[in-house]
Amino acid sequence: KHSIDEMVDAAKARGHEYVAITEHSKALAMANGFDAARVRESAKEIAAARKRHPDFPILHGLEVDILGDGELDLDDETLASLDWVIVSIHSRFDQAPDVATARVLKALENPNVHAMGHPTGRLIGSREPVPFDVEKVTAAAARLGVAMEINASPDRLDLSDVNARIARENGCKFVIDTDAHATGQLDQLQFGVFQARR
Repeated sequence: KHSIDEMVDAAKARGHEYVAITEHSKALAMANGFDAARVRESAKEIAAARKRHPDFPILHGLEVDILGDGELDLDDETLASLDWVIVSIHSRFDQAPDVATARVLKALENPNVHAMGHPTGRLIGSREPVPFDVEKVTAAAARLGVAMEINASPDRLDLSDVNARIARENGCKFVIDTDAHATGQLDQLQFGVFQARR
């Protein structure tokens, strides 16, 4: 909803030390997801923003869809050009547990992946979590150095408290973030911290 500069200024105003700009990949058409050409264009936009904000690190990232078969929505060359790659499930929530588990494990094996966003895809009160094997997935994430997200959006709070504990016991690292699509949503960070404390 807001420009890179507006998001950066809002993050600075809240005392943050850096920001990651992570648009969606092309499979999420409703969000005007980025293809490889748009990623290259956005690299120039981020580079220009870095010049305007030389004292504030701006990570160039992308939230990349995990497709139904576990493939990622963009090619490896494009993913390797980014500072921060999040993989997320935005479709095929109805897969059987063994299929969903294999799907996620395949995605996490990509060496360009840094984190898994809102891992189970749940929306509180409206969508059940994807029924993959949390034990297997978080053990693999720990082995591969892929952080699990605790998404601070109040309708997600995913990982749940229970799944976050499983992930921690398996040695996972975490990223707590706002999933902000507008400046005001940066204030959601506290909810992710509350979730992690739970």
